[in-house]
Amino acid sequence: MRIPQTIVCVDCGGVCHLISYAEPDEGFRPGDIVAYRCEDCLDRWDMELDIDDDIDRAE
Repeated sequence: MRIPQTIVCVDCGGVCHLISYAEPDEGFRPGDIVAYRCEDCLDRWDMELDIDDDIDRAE
């Protein structure tokens, strides 16, 4: 599954960038934990992926 490379920071409204890497032969799957880091406040956000997070599914 493909997931967003950026999300909006819940605390400051800045841009959080994906800092987790998927295994090349496996990719991301629902249930995986991924981390994002905010470029403004430097907060880290750990999120559990859900099938609804798949970019390709939303299109």
